Amino acid sequence: MKRPFTLAFAAALLMAGSANAHETRTIPGVEDAYKSTAFIAEPMSSIDAALGRARQSGKPVLLVMGTGGCHDSAWLANLIATDSFAPVRERYEIVYADIGMPHVRGLGRNPEVPKRFRFRIKGTPTVALLDAEGRVLNRKAAPKWRNAASRSDDDIYNELMQ
Repeated sequence: MKRPFTLAFAAALLMAGSANAHETRTIPGVEDAYKSTAFIAEPMSSIDAALGRARQSGKPVLLVMGTGGCHDSAWLANLIATDSFAPVRERYEIVYADIGMPHVRGLGRNPEVPKRFRFRIKGTPTVALLDAEGRVLNRKAAPKWRNAASRSDDDIYNELMQ
């Protein structure tokens, strides 16, 4: 008698979870929160410039490796551009490097970017914190950003402000 109830309960939870997975979130003032033009097509000189500014300012570099067509990458870029994330923008020298989606065969771009920082991209975005010399400060956490669009804004803010 317990088994049919358990299966029905499990099915209901699965359906509820899948409904939330397709929920579309919005960012005030952004037409499509899942698309972005922030990612730089030829990012190496921008990365070098950010590292130079970091040496002058003492700020770390936030290197977001992703692409404007990736919903998680775009969500993160659009969220960081909001007024509530101004302290994040002030804390870092930020570069959005368009690396395409190298974890999908044939969709990668600018492979020299992840290679320079010794990343094997498993998903986008991959978010690296760099010191002024270009050393990665968050090697284990960097690939965990590939679910950015499903994280809460507060969680993203708090992680970036740690």
